[in-house]
Amino acid sequence: MELTWSIRLRIAASAAVGIAVLGVYAWPMVAPPDPFGVVSLINGTISSYDVFKLLGLAFGVGLVAYFLSWPYGNRIGILAVPAGLAVWAVRSGDIGTLMQLNTSVVRRQQIYSSFCWEPLLWLALVAAGYIGVFLASQIIHPAKTVEEGKPQKRNAGVFLNVIVAVIGSAVVAQFFIGMFARDFTILDSTAGAAVAQPAIGQIVFAVLVSFGLVGFFVQRVLGVDYIWPVIGACLVNFVAISAYGKHDVLDYFAARWPAVFFSNSVLAVLPIQIVAFGSLGAIAGYWMAVRYEYWHKHEVKGE
Repeated sequence: MELTWSIRLRIAASAAVGIAVLGVYAWPMVAPPDPFGVVSLINGTISSYDVFKLLGLAFGVGLVAYFLSWPYGNRIGILAVPAGLAVWAVRSGDIGTLMQLNTSVVRRQQIYSSFCWEPLLWLALVAAGYIGVFLASQIIHPAKTVEEGKPQKRNAGVFLNVIVAVIGSAVVAQFFIGMFARDFTILDSTAGAAVAQPAIGQIVFAVLVSFGLVGFFVQRVLGVDYIWPVIGACLVNFVAISAYGKHDVLDYFAARWPAVFFSNSVLAVLPIQIVAFGSLGAIAGYWMAVRYEYWHKHEVKGE
């Protein structure tokens, strides 16, 4: 699939419907009560009814995005929901401000415990959009001339590859996010380093690039789809908190450092930011790998 102007317009249309419906229209359902607050379940403002409405909207967004990007709906329509979530992720406050309002170690532990499971909600919205795309594809099938472009390896170890893709994506992505999403860093004799809250631009760049690399890797090496690193995105917070957010570390930072400093910068990234930009990055990385494979076979070998 060449990135022609026609394809770019379809991508823009797909993203636009997600941004308009989820990012703008549904914003009041997830907006924090404090203008500088974070978009998170910990606010208690997102009710069960809101969750069902958001799932329905995400499903509808995926359905509409498929038709807007037809006959490439299976490839492009899935971008709509993450694009909408990305608007929330950018409009959200940051964890540094949240920690300034929650200075006790117990409260910070509660917040991070919630962050371990919260990505499942945002992933559910992405999944609802994917289901909408899939059902739409059963109504109108793409033209036969459109290549499916999914050169996946078929072997007995595919199940193992999927497990490695999910877990490996989470571990590798959190490592790269910790490297890329950095503000200034101060060495600490006990913790090793204290990293300041990164700006939203740094977070967007870090998560997109990290999952872009992961998406490229899982296609080229493991031969599996982008869906697995997207699922792995919901484990990044859990992996990072398990490694860098233990009680003794939180206690030390609460006693010695301002609230905007963290033992690792991944602890300063919200779950919605990881799922939204991680999904976009993983999809982009996967298709970059597909294009690279096509180029390698047909251009380098002169076929």
